[in-house]
Amino acid sequence: MRERVAIDLAHLPLHGRSTASPTWWGTLAFMLLEGSGFALAIAVYLYLLSNAPEWPIGAPAPDLGPGIALTALLLASLVPNHLVARWAAKDDIRRTRIGLLVMCALGVAPCILRIFEFRALNVSWDDNAYGSILWLLLGLHTTHLLTDLGDTIVLTALMFTRHGRNRRRFGDVEDNAVYWDFVVLAWLPIFACIYGVPRL
Repeated sequence: MRERVAIDLAHLPLHGRSTASPTWWGTLAFMLLEGSGFALAIAVYLYLLSNAPEWPIGAPAPDLGPGIALTALLLASLVPNHLVARWAAKDDIRRTRIGLLVMCALGVAPCILRIFEFRALNVSWDDNAYGSILWLLLGLHTTHLLTDLGDTIVLTALMFTRHGRNRRRFGDVEDNAVYWDFVVLAWLPIFACIYGVPRL
């Protein structure tokens, strides 16, 4: 069978960035799926609230300290996160490496604060439906914090090897920054449910 070349694509880059990258689309699909999971958990929270004679059930409202500290830290982390994305877009390896190290630290800190946050809920996961949904909401978001932290650590390690010179890795850093934005913004409605609604 004879082969006929329809068009020569040898001049095209080996990989794309942003919307030209399959990884970007995979990250977007991942965020849509996870966002749906968060929305369902919040819907369950609101359903339980609407059927409960009192809210919170059999417990005081969660202590605000750890939740506010974690929220402030997450919002503050958006600044270095956007800087890392900007440096990665410019293929600036030195600044990208420094920014990724900062983002690793800013990924560990919320996980430590989250331990105190679970304690500040003032209810156990198996006390009642209120406790169960609070622990579920925090557990879901904790999973996302850990997922992004793991991804950031792996990317950071890669950027300090010969693979860091590969332009594709800079696109991966940009995708990781988009996912961190999602993790931070997804926390805001969860924070409102856990800390705001019981005080209404």
